[in-house]
Amino acid sequence: MTTVTKEIVLERLKTVNGPDFSGDIVSLGLVSEIFIADQKVFFSITVPAARAKEMEPLRAAAERVVRAIPGVAGAVVALTAEKKGGGMEAPPPPARPAAPRPAPAAPVARPAPQAPAGHQPGKRGVPGIEAIIAVASGKGGVGKSTTAINIALGLAANGLKVGVLDADIYGPSMPKLLDLHGRPQTVDGKILKPMEKYGLKVMSMGFLVDEETPMIWRGPMVMSALTQMLREVEWGPLDVLVVDMPPGTGDAQLTMAQQVPLAGAVIVSTPQDLALIDARKGLNMFKKVDVPLLGIVENMSYFIAPDTGKRYDIFGHGGARKEAERLGVTFLGEVPLQMEIRETSDAGTPVVVSKPEGPEAKIYRGIASKVWERVNEERGAAEAAVPSIVFE
Repeated sequence: MTTVTKEIVLERLKTVNGPDFSGDIVSLGLVSEIFIADQKVFFSITVPAARAKEMEPLRAAAERVVRAIPGVAGAVVALTAEKKGGGMEAPPPPARPAAPRPAPAAPVARPAPQAPAGHQPGKRGVPGIEAIIAVASGKGGVGKSTTAINIALGLAANGLKVGVLDADIYGPSMPKLLDLHGRPQTVDGKILKPMEKYGLKVMSMGFLVDEETPMIWRGPMVMSALTQMLREVEWGPLDVLVVDMPPGTGDAQLTMAQQVPLAGAVIVSTPQDLALIDARKGLNMFKKVDVPLLGIVENMSYFIAPDTGKRYDIFGHGGARKEAERLGVTFLGEVPLQMEIRETSDAGTPVVVSKPEGPEAKIYRGIASKVWERVNEERGAAEAAVPSIVFE
């Protein structure tokens, strides 16, 4: 196999004209640091903010010449810096039609009530996916990914067609949690086929690069990769896509929340005050971008000693429930700190599928049921808010 080097990539990129055909993009200093992993090439191109939209042909040309290099398995090219969102922007609003001439007995629209959080006008959906749910946390280390995969499996156990998008570019967890490895196939050389396990369709950056490869990327590169994993994957018909969000409230989380029509968000926290402080940040972020809050899960809620059966509240207890009550958000349930959950997760056999009749699996299935109930409630609220046309 031909070895792809940064020098080879730069040499090919010198054939791509810069804006207004003034030199090439390499000589003009528009190309970022080039990152190569598993024969895939990642880089970004800096463009003026005011002209970002018209620079898409330039980005496509750069991607095309790189893909044509012998030995290159794929390329991710982003318009960077001034271009917000890495290509996930909502489509521009349609032009306003000319005002019609007055006519007698014309229908009069009642003033439209303010759209509820779940309506999210202007956000572009993903074909074939009925609902997208984000599972998020204000900080790492609270068991968000384990919770996300078991909720997804719980939804599937309840009869839904489910997919999982591992949106944590820097620390993807799904390959480990599902013991799922290898490279996704493509449909036509561009659209990826998701990997499959336990009836779930799954996509993760962990399938595209080696486990020990560090992803040293800036925001626009991350958003470009997320765009491809969301919109350039053959998800097929799904009732719900569960998105395992990165921890925190950074650029990736905010852009996903602003540009993707999320049916709602689930916040995962432990009972301790420190985790709850960060969980509030996650809650407030989703509120500010009008994403419905489906509820809060209290993970590592308590520990039952296997030898004595005695209960220990290692991280405190009930903090997430109290926070949910204080904020008027649904409390979805308590998940205990149990070795069974940890061991099955490390083995790639999550407890919902490996111990389906066990108490932990029943807890996750119950949480999944409540999540889906909340999704349907938000859907109903959105439909009820559609204004009616009344003839007067």
